Amino acid sequence: MVLCRTSMLILTLFLPIFSSPQDAFMVQYFERRMTHLEERLNQCEQSAATMTQRFYDLASEFRGLLSSLNAVRSEVRTQMESMSSRVDRVEGELEYLENKIPAPQNIEIEAALLEQQVMDAELEQLKTKAKLQLLNDCSTALSAVKSLKIVKKVGDTHGSWFKDPTPGSSKMYFLSGLRNDTLLEYTSVKSFTEGSGIHGPKVVKLPSYWQGTGHVVYKGFLYYHKADTPNQIVKVRLPNGTQADTMLLPGAGRLPAYSLNPNTYLDLAVDELGLWIIHADPDYAGNLVITKLDPATLALEHTWDTLCRSRGAEGAFMICGTLYVVYNTRYGGRSSIQCLYDIHDTIHSEESPVLFFPKRYTSHTSLYYHPQDKQLYAWDDGYQTIYKVETQRKDQVSFGTE
Repeated sequence: MVLCRTSMLILTLFLPIFSSPQDAFMVQYFERRMTHLEERLNQCEQSAATMTQRFYDLASEFRGLLSSLNAVRSEVRTQMESMSSRVDRVEGELEYLENKIPAPQNIEIEAALLEQQVMDAELEQLKTKAKLQLLNDCSTALSAVKSLKIVKKVGDTHGSWFKDPTPGSSKMYFLSGLRNDTLLEYTSVKSFTEGSGIHGPKVVKLPSYWQGTGHVVYKGFLYYHKADTPNQIVKVRLPNGTQADTMLLPGAGRLPAYSLNPNTYLDLAVDELGLWIIHADPDYAGNLVITKLDPATLALEHTWDTLCRSRGAEGAFMICGTLYVVYNTRYGGRSSIQCLYDIHDTIHSEESPVLFFPKRYTSHTSLYYHPQDKQLYAWDDGYQTIYKVETQRKDQVSFGTE
């Protein structure tokens, strides 16, 4: 097109040179041819642009079809793999069923085994019913905290001492401090009292450090909160100090159990019903939560949310399925039980008067109830102290306040 226009311009410039009519005719002829050629070139250019656009559209359509084909191919491959997996599973199940079909001579043996399993299940059910009956039959409640006896002053300002509440056991255990890995075992409270300082007992080296003061011994095993963990409980065999089991208490360890005893996050307790853990739950307004544990397996049996607050508390203990929370002042004062929670819903905190400890203006870092002795073993500002308590049936209890 540019060439055609240039030629026409040249002819126009040289037109005055041609003077004869024939020359003028030839010039006009060339102009018409040039114009026609320019039109043809314009048509070619438009056709080329149209073809280019069509090729572009076809390429886009082809890419879309190719993408769809890839998706279909991937889907087919997935279905084939799934079908292959199903076939393999069916073959495995068939093989399993073939192996499980007993031979005629084994049918009698398997029938006897099934009968034994049914008997075991019935026995376990009876044990569970007996355990539930024990929970329901436990009707003892605290009516008063009576006499105070200061046994000794030895060890750290914080610590715990207690007896194994298992019937027939007289051994006494001593754990001094908020973090340690050594337990002292005495043959009795008397041997602890008459000993020279903390010397003379059996020294048990534990497999890991404890944290806080919330430990217990039950049926010859020590249970404690493992140091540097938020919620791990360790069970230790006392004869040799080896670890027997461990568990994690869900949701625990985010808040101290008692605000006046901030180093104890998990407080273990034992009563007539068995082993318990007391802890505070920030998701439940910081109130205390009690959990019943199976001492043999450390499995969680049940958990109760209480309305007893951890703020202002220095300790707590369990008696016959009832939590008793002891409160005090930040600087030490006369301890008192101001809140309780009964899992049987027989007695209620709002109906119970405040129970005061004997007049001694200090603070406790640990409190342990002994079901057989009917005593509280307390660590009282570094003193090992015993409180005599009175209990009655829950439907007959009359609370004493002094």
